Amino acid sequence: MASKEPADSLAGLGEFAVIDMLVAERDQPAVVAVGPGDDAAVVVAGDGKTVVSTDMLVEGRHFRLDWSSPHDVGRKAIAQNAADIEAMGAAATAFVVAFGAPAETSAAETLELANGMWQEARRFGAGIVGGDLVSAPQWVISVTVLGDLAGRAPVLRSGARVGDTLAVAGSLGRSAAGYHLWHNDIGGFPALRAAHLVPEPPYGQGRVAADGGATAMTDVSDGLLADLGHIADASGVGINVSTAALADDHGALAEAAAVADVDAWAWVLGGGEDHALVATFSGAPPRGWRVIGTVIDGAPRVLVDGDEWHGSTGWQSFD
Repeated sequence: MASKEPADSLAGLGEFAVIDMLVAERDQPAVVAVGPGDDAAVVVAGDGKTVVSTDMLVEGRHFRLDWSSPHDVGRKAIAQNAADIEAMGAAATAFVVAFGAPAETSAAETLELANGMWQEARRFGAGIVGGDLVSAPQWVISVTVLGDLAGRAPVLRSGARVGDTLAVAGSLGRSAAGYHLWHNDIGGFPALRAAHLVPEPPYGQGRVAADGGATAMTDVSDGLLADLGHIADASGVGINVSTAALADDHGALAEAAAVADVDAWAWVLGGGEDHALVATFSGAPPRGWRVIGTVIDGAPRVLVDGDEWHGSTGWQSFD
């Protein structure tokens, strides 16, 4: 019986024809010994250690296709996973991607998604080495990323010590501001709206931090205060954030916050998905990093200007 599915849909083309289309003419980086086409890929781990992380994006929860193009979604999927590797002091080298979507999804949309992934991965010299394609009631993208420490020790969340300097690489609050603008149908501010659709992690700064003596590090995925809370808990220290040091982030959001009738500090301190890097250093941070606070003695906690913050600290996955 002939299929009633459109010839250019995932169902019409079939799984393997779509996979062939997605992997055709893709140049893999030198670390990939065996790319797509076999049961598994082979990726070289230069010093015998591989950093691994995984993340999932679900349509309607982590992205909306009436806001984002498939290309945007692809870039976001790669960027947020690469940031986790950066936060360990490593470089992302290879990605494995599983994609679930309704059978009627067009092959063109799927190719646009893959092109966005490849564009983002190429920004730091990585490749997409394999994955899976399945039918699902909505778009679901699961990404596993491999990273190379190049002989470095990993930078953990547990190494912060009293007296360390707290510093950040990248911007804060832009994605949260953009989300609020999209969600409330507030026009203007194209840079903030774009920042929510595609984050801009400070690629390479994880390795700069590791080489510069970072004692602990994480990326800002859930919110600055929430993610600093993980460092405080793992290290058994307090952290004090200075709003004066974050004045530039606040200033960049002030106009949009006024239009939206929102306190810009809620975006700077509690907004996630910027994927900036935040780290502690025993001395001055390296170039590309700016000081935003200190590590203090006492019970694990995160303070703002010496006091408890009573607003939202960040994203909760099951809210």
